[in-house]
Amino acid sequence: MSLNVLEKLAATNPECEIWWDSSPLVYPSWKAETLARAPEAKRADWEAQLTRLYDPAEPADMGFRGVTTNPPLSLQAVQLDPAGWTKLVKDIAAANPGLDVEGVYWKMYLHLVKLGADAIHPAFEKSGYKYGMLSGQVDPRFVTDGEAMLAQGLSIAAMGDNVMVKLPGSKEGYEVLEELTARGISTNNTTSFTVAQYVRCMAAVTAGLQRARAAGVDLSKWRSVITHMSSRLGEKGDWKTQAKARGIDLSLDEIRDGEEAVLKRAYWYGKNTGHPSKMLQCSMRVEKDKDGKTVSRHIEDFAGGDFVYTCPGGYIGQLMDVEDELAPFDPKAIEREPNKASVVKLLKLPSFRQAYEFEGMKPHEFSQYGAFQATATEFASATRQTVDFVRQVMEG
Repeated sequence: MSLNVLEKLAATNPECEIWWDSSPLVYPSWKAETLARAPEAKRADWEAQLTRLYDPAEPADMGFRGVTTNPPLSLQAVQLDPAGWTKLVKDIAAANPGLDVEGVYWKMYLHLVKLGADAIHPAFEKSGYKYGMLSGQVDPRFVTDGEAMLAQGLSIAAMGDNVMVKLPGSKEGYEVLEELTARGISTNNTTSFTVAQYVRCMAAVTAGLQRARAAGVDLSKWRSVITHMSSRLGEKGDWKTQAKARGIDLSLDEIRDGEEAVLKRAYWYGKNTGHPSKMLQCSMRVEKDKDGKTVSRHIEDFAGGDFVYTCPGGYIGQLMDVEDELAPFDPKAIEREPNKASVVKLLKLPSFRQAYEFEGMKPHEFSQYGAFQATATEFASATRQTVDFVRQVMEG
């Protein structure tokens, strides 16, 4: 039996978790497409690997330990089955004649969250409520509207006891995150990139847990993860622009060094303070380094840590394509210091200092950070497309 690259990564730490970054509803079609293009000599191994990761017929034993969704991924689920979702929209509208387009959209989204959460609930039960959670995200058009996010977060959480609420890394998002934690609701901090955000998130979780325990809230099914949107930090923000403006030549390897430095600083801060939230990494890449070697530093640099890695189908497929080219994982990689020369160079950039320094930003600045704004804009666009799908159905 050959192990998938991600199974090998998980073997470097028993608390390492691999999650699926999309709705469970799309996994069977993605698996079929992946196996259809598999090299003949590897097809049987690939099929066994992908079945171990998730088999809809045996969800309690899935290798994935959780699932994340976001607006682009939700749109993907709708696009895969437009006829089915068209019928659902019509049914929701007929049963709720007073709802406008936005109201019908939200009910459709909640239904998508519930379908996914129900699909993997057996894993949640079998693990004693430790694994098998699905993240549903509040509307990214409301990243600074605390009242709207709280109402949506409560409605998302009501879709199942294995549902985590994804909240943005804005000042208002962390205020809502504390409130949901105080109610015993699991959370996932998203659109987050910087040490200052992660420290604020941990403080919100701590405050929420203190309130929950004082009120006697049941926390037996509670979890918290903090998302580091790895490549989006260096590629979607202002690092390249600021470097060019200062006459600094910034290589891809140096950008990856900076992303590594930010995440490791946050990871070790959480470990050294005994914080219960777990760091989650997404937005990983497979690429060539400066020496022409095939790498995926977003996992290789952190092997041995007890991270969560949430992986979309595209990334998993890329890893499988290059599995013979990747170096074995170093189980002590998490202990390696990031490249000091790169960090010194990057510290000349204001946007890197904002990401790396503990006091790099004040909470009201989080939603103004370049990578935050670029990602929130992308997520909002996908949400508008999904809303427009609902509008088209309702208007015939």
